[in-house]
Amino acid sequence: MNCEAYFCERFEELRKEGRYRVFADLEREVGGFPRATLHCRGEKKQVTVWCSNDYLGMGQHPAILAAMHEALDRCGAGAGGTRNISGTNHYHVMLERELADLHDKEDALLFTSGYVSNWAALGTLASCIPGCVVLSDALNHASMIEGMRGSRAPVRIFAHNDPADLARKLAELDRDTPKLVAFESVYSMDGDIAPIAELCDAAEAYGALTYLDEVHAVGLYGRHGGRIAAQQGLSDRLSVIEGTLAKRFGGVGGYIAASAALCDFVRSYSSGFFFTTALPPHVAAGALASVRYLKSSFVERDNMQGRVALLRRWLDDVGVPHLRNPSHIVPVMVGDADLCKHISDVLLDK
Repeated sequence: MNCEAYFCERFEELRKEGRYRVFADLEREVGGFPRATLHCRGEKKQVTVWCSNDYLGMGQHPAILAAMHEALDRCGAGAGGTRNISGTNHYHVMLERELADLHDKEDALLFTSGYVSNWAALGTLASCIPGCVVLSDALNHASMIEGMRGSRAPVRIFAHNDPADLARKLAELDRDTPKLVAFESVYSMDGDIAPIAELCDAAEAYGALTYLDEVHAVGLYGRHGGRIAAQQGLSDRLSVIEGTLAKRFGGVGGYIAASAALCDFVRSYSSGFFFTTALPPHVAAGALASVRYLKSSFVERDNMQGRVALLRRWLDDVGVPHLRNPSHIVPVMVGDADLCKHISDVLLDK
């Protein structure tokens, strides 16, 4: 088999389907977000980034940058190893304590990305709990699906945001079968929010653990910007809360927050945790500063919600269809590149 030719054939198929990925070579500008410099064909031009997930602009916040510079000067560039050998830096420990407090949980466990935290935690729990069956929302993120798939545990899909269908699927299982219900709070494609309380009702009725991905909510909703579960007073009903440090906290990394025993179980059995070099100390220091700052500052969250409402009004004014939802995510239903540029120019003029 000519593998090179096969690769090229598949690329052509992706192009015909409109699914071939082209990456923009961007240089973000501190102090000018969401402006950036686009490098293209040897030329540079200024652009506006409309799809950043640095929701609060914390990636350029002076307090976060100062914390990172201080840790870089103090600890150097890298962690020096995996967490179980020599890579557990004091910044990691402090950040885990802060994240546990943010989510009203006993403990937290830090990973190198949100994708890895879902893949490693879900995969470990589902594979290591004897006879575990996972019940997954139909629109769960790819990282969650990958964790379930890698666990080789049986997976049953319930209809998106449908507690009644979840209850039906749970009722089909033996009462003594270990069960894990996995879902998200805010779904990134449509921006809809899960009925967390009702899903917890169904899970509790059948003795199931609950796993909530709060990646697109943490830092934006609830007391101290915790997340949707905190806003609704449901933290104690969730077995695991998963989040990221790469969106509203402006850095990189992922984590889970749960009971001390569950975190220690994942820490002890997850190859995705203990075989990976730890996050650099300055990255953890920046995340720590961001989490602490957003626990007490509401200005950034209030500004974001105001701008979301303003953007929706502007889209209505220029006749651009967009999905209505209760979250901060604004899915715009426009596919033509020229039209997108025209709309961008009109909005920027506003």
